[in-house]
Amino acid sequence: MPRYLTVGAAQMGPIQRSHSRREVVERLIAHLREARRMGCELVVFPELTLTTFFPRWWMTDEAEIDSFFEREMPGNETAPLFTEAKRLELGFCLGYAELAQEDGRTRRFNTSILVERDGRIVGKYRKVHLPGHAEHEPQRPFQHLEKRYFEPGNLGFPVFRAFGGIMGMCICNDRRWPETYRVMGLQGVEMVMLGYNTPLHNPPAPDHDEHSGFHNQLSMQAGAYQNGTWVIGVAKGGTEERVPSLADSQIVAPSGKVVARAAGDGDELIVYRCDLDAGKSYTATTFNFARHRRPEAYRLIVERKGAEPPP
Repeated sequence: MPRYLTVGAAQMGPIQRSHSRREVVERLIAHLREARRMGCELVVFPELTLTTFFPRWWMTDEAEIDSFFEREMPGNETAPLFTEAKRLELGFCLGYAELAQEDGRTRRFNTSILVERDGRIVGKYRKVHLPGHAEHEPQRPFQHLEKRYFEPGNLGFPVFRAFGGIMGMCICNDRRWPETYRVMGLQGVEMVMLGYNTPLHNPPAPDHDEHSGFHNQLSMQAGAYQNGTWVIGVAKGGTEERVPSLADSQIVAPSGKVVARAAGDGDELIVYRCDLDAGKSYTATTFNFARHRRPEAYRLIVERKGAEPPP
């Protein structure tokens, strides 16, 4: 008997620096209510959903930096989201900036959590592949300082039994790395939830700009197909603080086919009824890992970090 899960990809339009957490949470709750009307059981929100994409600015004041982070989840400002989701019996996946106290010090992560329909947090992921730079580069039209404001995630790529399936998460730049999907695929993942903030202009490599949408879709389609999993890609798009960002949220089936996609670049909910067993025809045949993988031939992947041409 098929296992169906109706999922809403809750794309967000721009969140300006002047927007309060309360204003943003009200927009998220509006998404939840629409999702309930459309029969959803799970709603996926983007990366760093609660604030503007603050790594575009160089900041030195610790209090200013911390103002973009959440010390607890839920906190006072995010509690209404949890309360309404529980009332609606809706689960959700939320990306945010996490301020954690671990190993006797304060740590900052780009984080995503998975919340079940009863309000329990059942999964957490911290972004592994941090793009951008750590040093001040004022010559750029805008900066991308994730390496300054976040540590690489220390939880690996876990998967979780929830919503009747095996669920995983990744964030933005993670989608470009095949290892992201493969590590979850080796744990039997059936759905990957993926939020992103992607500027349409890449200052260090402007020749990539015209390919932004293509690279986004290519990465998610390949990850879905090669691991027999659903991928729910959700953007924060539109022009935010004068920086145009990619929207194009989409739901990708295990076949690699895009089955739903956003029409605009603002707040928009796209919905699809996903069969969690749809990947089995791929993981039992072409991508039957136990039968066809040859780990002994792949050792270089974990033994070497950078590319080294032969002598």
